[in-house]
Amino acid sequence: MTDARLDGRTLKSTPESGARAGYDGAKKMKGSKVHAAVDTLGNLLALTITPANEQERSQVAELAQQVQQVTGGTVEVAFADQGYTGAAAAEQAQQAKIELEIVKHHEAKRGFVLQPRRWVIERTFGWLGRFRRLARDYERLAETLANWHWLAYTALLSAKIGSKVHNRL
Repeated sequence: MTDARLDGRTLKSTPESGARAGYDGAKKMKGSKVHAAVDTLGNLLALTITPANEQERSQVAELAQQVQQVTGGTVEVAFADQGYTGAAAAEQAQQAKIELEIVKHHEAKRGFVLQPRRWVIERTFGWLGRFRRLARDYERLAETLANWHWLAYTALLSAKIGSKVHNRL
């Protein structure tokens, strides 16, 4: 059984992001939202960019379709946070033959609490956040912002491969 993790993060807008910038009430900021899917190791599988006021649950169909295309239809389960609750989100995932499983907070949280299975995508967002160009939404086009994410992740993978090759020498 193969699984994936789904989540989104909000990037603060700049004047360049223009009309795409929406207001994320949960984060109390205006910007764009990066919705992503990763595998069990944190490797980026799918990515989509929307205004920050777009709900995460409305992006399930797009992410699930991209994930199944990239993996050859092998993903059976996707773990997500409570932003993906609802019958519509579960149905969208089911259309791509993915079962959407919500990882819920069991207690009142205070500060950062490590969530089972979901920490993998949070770590990926942390890796990507180390690239200055991805600290804010500096791009006029959503496609450009998405491509910067893919480029940054390619750089991370190249560094991992380079260190493994170097260690073998």
